[in-house]
Amino acid sequence: MTMQPVAIATMQTGWQAHLSLGFSRRGNQTVLADRRQYGPLTVQRPFYPEGMPCHLYLLHPPGGVVGGDELDVQIRVDQDAHALLTTPGATKFYRSAGPQSKVTQTFQLAAGAALEWLPQDNILFPGANLQLQSTFHLESDSRLIAWECISLGRPVNEERFLEGQLRSRWRVYRNQRLCLNESLRVLDAADLDRRAGLAGYPLVATLIASPCSETERELVRELLQGYTAPAGVTLLNDLLIVRLLGAHNEPLQKLMQTIWQALRPTVIGCPACRPRIWNT
Repeated sequence: MTMQPVAIATMQTGWQAHLSLGFSRRGNQTVLADRRQYGPLTVQRPFYPEGMPCHLYLLHPPGGVVGGDELDVQIRVDQDAHALLTTPGATKFYRSAGPQSKVTQTFQLAAGAALEWLPQDNILFPGANLQLQSTFHLESDSRLIAWECISLGRPVNEERFLEGQLRSRWRVYRNQRLCLNESLRVLDAADLDRRAGLAGYPLVATLIASPCSETERELVRELLQGYTAPAGVTLLNDLLIVRLLGAHNEPLQKLMQTIWQALRPTVIGCPACRPRIWNT
């Protein structure tokens, strides 16, 4: 499947940003072979703390995202290449006067490719209006670990998301067959407190990994023991889905990183190597 650049409309109320990255295997190293960008989305230079895998940090718009901004990220990982992508810090979505912010992320993994998509959290300020879509296309032997963490409001400041909207969707395809189609909608303050919604928790996170088996599911179940907020793990064929709620960011982030470290040797085939930016 070939990535196509998006058309940038001429009459818009906010930033229009597009970033397209292609990773290829060259000898014993993965290189950033293709890079195209438009607007305030860019990357830092690649790092190689563990040899072949390419560690890359994505830089989001300075100061955060406001209503009307549209960000499009397209990531391609070629055959037998391995890329780990993260961000230097949280992405902030500010109050909107009405227009919706849109973030579209598309990932395409070729045969034998490995991708770790590990951005830091998205913080939605009260009044933010965000549509966030993430789509992953895998081949039969592609390997993936990806996560997303959303903070509705700023719990550290006791600031609740009492107004605003969130629409988030995950789609995962393997060999062009839909494996996961999951959405989260927060349309009013009541959705935060409904038992069938977020049950009063301001943080919601999802982690997916593939290929996995019952062994990985039981491993994650053990890691979830003692976590005080609602959490669960599901195995759909070879796709592992971990869903977490949280009251505070630090323990949630620590748990997600612990799960990633435990899964990486079997799912990706490498021992855990933390991105250096997480230590700052």
